[in-house]
Amino acid sequence: MTKVILLCDINSFFASVHQALDPGLQGKPVVVGGDPAKRTGIVLAASVEAKKRFGIKTGMTVAEAKARSREVIFVSPSFKEYVKFSTSINKILKDFSDLVEPCSIDESFVDITGCLKILGSPLEIAGKIQGRINNEIGVGVNIGIGPSKLVAKMAAELEKPNKIIPLTLEDWPHKIWPLPVKELFGVGSRIGRWLNQVGVKTIGDLAVLPPDVLKKRYGLIGEVLHHSAQGIDFSPVDPQAMDVVKSVGNQITLPRDYLGFDRIKVVILELAEEVAQRARRAGCLGNRVSLTMKDPNFFTETHSRTLYSYTDITQEIYDEAVFLLQKHWHEEVRVRLVGLTLSGLLRKEETQLNLLVERDKQERIDRATDLIRSRWGQHSIKRAVSLTDCGVYHER
Repeated sequence: MTKVILLCDINSFFASVHQALDPGLQGKPVVVGGDPAKRTGIVLAASVEAKKRFGIKTGMTVAEAKARSREVIFVSPSFKEYVKFSTSINKILKDFSDLVEPCSIDESFVDITGCLKILGSPLEIAGKIQGRINNEIGVGVNIGIGPSKLVAKMAAELEKPNKIIPLTLEDWPHKIWPLPVKELFGVGSRIGRWLNQVGVKTIGDLAVLPPDVLKKRYGLIGEVLHHSAQGIDFSPVDPQAMDVVKSVGNQITLPRDYLGFDRIKVVILELAEEVAQRARRAGCLGNRVSLTMKDPNFFTETHSRTLYSYTDITQEIYDEAVFLLQKHWHEEVRVRLVGLTLSGLLRKEETQLNLLVERDKQERIDRATDLIRSRWGQHSIKRAVSLTDCGVYHER
């Protein structure tokens, strides 16, 4: 039996939440972002009106967004409210199916295959879901309908806002293949650049590229890309997919361009402290460190390294990130954003102790700082380098 999967994507989620909370903002160009004088001075989200009327996009600096029009209304982010809205939306989805898989705070897959005889056609079910989210939550939602998660996801991107878009595998060649290859779900910026370099410009070009070429370059990922270009995806909707934390990470947009390793290492150390602390709070250890950096031209590059053993120790995570920095970037690199992630997580009790490495001192230091921060606040103790002009992560 052919599956019927929906992808529900809330339009301009962060901005829509603020419009739902404040009726005075409805129909207005709303931008969610920080103070451009500070390091958080980027656009996190823009309402449909801000996008259509003024071309404001996520990731744009707040200063640039302000320059587009004086009509634009800026609001500060409220992640607590975003979580509340996301939870309420998923409760509505679960009224239609028990197979609901949140894939981000503003997107969820719903498998309605077993509900069709009871609730109606796919279009009818999607219409009921959209109506309830519009009326009960107060936000718009795009709903893609397809025989798989991939097809539903691609359908939801075809037209916005507040649309219901069915897409079949018969439609795939003439609706999806002409699109730029970077728009295929799963094609990141680095893979997209390589594909462009070898002459693959559209998803259709990727579909006819010999699969052994992709597999030789990217291994299993290359095989997945080949199938994805054909519209093939066998992954099920898994309600427990988000139950296990797979990674912890953080990133920071810098208040100005940072030049050179010495300055960037300070930011990496501050990020390592935050990432390691979050892993310890979750009771997890990780064995893969990833470092991401974005330059002033918004070119983003990420490199990763698998560790010999699992860790939640700040110093070890920092050391691995510095290794990646020195291996993959030039010493005079100029950076606008730095991100650090610890992945491959396991519960702490599931890992084997490493008796060959002396870690007790670093573990005691981390436990002590965690205890101080839990009692006196996150900024009650900090590294001395955070007090220099290189420090950005902690408030000064």
